[in-house]
Amino acid sequence: MAYPDTYYRRTMTDPAARPALAGTVDCDAVIIGGGLAGLSTALQLARAGRSVVVLETESIGFGASGRNGGFVSAGYATGEGNIARMAGPASAHELHLLSMEGVEFVRDNIRTLGLQDAKLRPGLMSVLRYDDGARLKADVEDARRRYGEDASYMDRDAVRAVLKSDRYHQAVRHGDAFHMHPLNYLRGIAREIERLGGRIFEQSATTGTDLEGAEKRVKTAGGTVTARDVVFATGGYTGALNARLRRAFLPIATYVMISEEAPDLLATAIATGDAIGDNRRAGDYYRLVDDGRRLLWGGRITTRAASAEGLVRELRAEMVGTYPQLAGLGTELAWSGLMSYARHLMPQIGRMASGVWHCTAFGGHGLNTTAIGGKVVAEGILGESERYRLFAPFGLAWAGGLAGLAVAQLTYWKLQAQDRWRERAA
Repeated sequence: MAYPDTYYRRTMTDPAARPALAGTVDCDAVIIGGGLAGLSTALQLARAGRSVVVLETESIGFGASGRNGGFVSAGYATGEGNIARMAGPASAHELHLLSMEGVEFVRDNIRTLGLQDAKLRPGLMSVLRYDDGARLKADVEDARRRYGEDASYMDRDAVRAVLKSDRYHQAVRHGDAFHMHPLNYLRGIAREIERLGGRIFEQSATTGTDLEGAEKRVKTAGGTVTARDVVFATGGYTGALNARLRRAFLPIATYVMISEEAPDLLATAIATGDAIGDNRRAGDYYRLVDDGRRLLWGGRITTRAASAEGLVRELRAEMVGTYPQLAGLGTELAWSGLMSYARHLMPQIGRMASGVWHCTAFGGHGLNTTAIGGKVVAEGILGESERYRLFAPFGLAWAGGLAGLAVAQLTYWKLQAQDRWRERAA
């Protein structure tokens, strides 16, 4: 199947297709899923000299991994306070350090592999849609003191000097964060895996597994892979492949649109090359692309995919509500992708059984956490560390099935209402 028609597909610099699996292949580790988590795991194993096979149902980067907002920043889908309540303060601190390491892992790959087409751009602004400067200043000082983060406070005047909107109050600028072209990054990682001897098969949906014994078998319509280790890195597209994994997260749809080319109009609203995200749950996130000529805007979540027309209408309402001066800005493309959310909003990373690993449920904060998730799973397979155990408190608990999806949607609507009330109160 071809890539969905997105901005990332249109600007993809490496259109190479890989063959489907045919026959029997032996290797040290087989990775199921050719997204960010799977390729990060495969890369680290290949760098260590292990023979790896990646099986991808569609094409490399086909799902949300290759068509997301492109933000790379520290943290998880839930805050450190919630993590500390679930895992303890010391583990929460270590987990945040891991998330920072994930950011640097991606940055280092772009640098060392010469991935210029990943179009790394520094800087991320986290903006408030209500007035709470004192708390934000305290958060900035805490991040600097505890983690050495490159974080700076921006008051209202500084924010509105670069974001011409009366919706915004204060912000934090994260200098260590960056944004990029995720699909070109993924394609570059795939090339490096193959250069190191790894094999990647596209159009190779896994149809069955035999995970008993020391030698595992993973089957597709065209062949079988035998390996000592199997890694499930399938995210929101797991389907019925692994029942235990599938029941432990909710597939959630998120939406992105790209504007027509209009650099002069965009300059009346946005005067920064930083990526921007607001403080609401599932709020807006956006950034200028094509050297300021287009605007990529994302947001909204639903528990089932909405129509393209409907999502464009909602995203445009958010955009114009924030920047009335962009009312005449046309939309060229819109698309959606499935993310996987666990009930605890933390990644599910670890070992399910001897030689059986999982790395999934990144909850819309995947460009750094998939990187570190793949790295710690690879370390576990190689026997180099047991850092994957830091994620043990966030296990494969049942996510609630259809009832869980309904609760998730109702919770999102409740949070939206709370956001609106708080903004009106400000």
